[in-house]
Amino acid sequence: MVSRTGRHLQRYSNGRRQVVGCIPYRYKKAKQSLSKDDGAKELEVLVITSQKGKGMLFPKGGWELDESKEGAASRETLEEAGVRGTIECELGKWSFKSKSHDAYYEGYMFPLHVQEQLDFWPEKNLRQRIWMSAQEAREVCQHWWMKEALDRLVNRLTSQQQQQQHEDQELGSDFTNTLRLSTKRVMQG
Repeated sequence: MVSRTGRHLQRYSNGRRQVVGCIPYRYKKAKQSLSKDDGAKELEVLVITSQKGKGMLFPKGGWELDESKEGAASRETLEEAGVRGTIECELGKWSFKSKSHDAYYEGYMFPLHVQEQLDFWPEKNLRQRIWMSAQEAREVCQHWWMKEALDRLVNRLTSQQQQQQHEDQELGSDFTNTLRLSTKRVMQG
């Protein structure tokens, strides 16, 4: 696989170049957990160096005419960071001015839950990739709009974890109540 090049298929809207990207993420087992849950997991995100090596960012690039937004975001992430996974619901759309061109862009960001990390990928010799905490990534990311997308991702994942914990607690409570009733019936029985 080689990276796509050129802008002949590039999408524009009202004169603004359309770009898409992903925040690749995974969970790793936490080193130490203060909770009773030994399966506690720590969120990590994957950042890459810019092609010029002057900063860190999340994979992103042009959305082309023959692709869906999600397809373009997945392709860019594979080309630039060498990871594959599940694209999740869009985090949002941002308008921003390019740092290197005198032009405005519209950027769309998606979470990508990483399932595979490749040893070889199209831009391996152009970029470095580094897994780090969301807080570390927020500090090193060079684009304000990507930092906002990261904040949205962290908020979404935190909300989902809290919802899951609440459901697990309710399920545990329901199980305990069912067990109590069954035991009571057996003892009365």
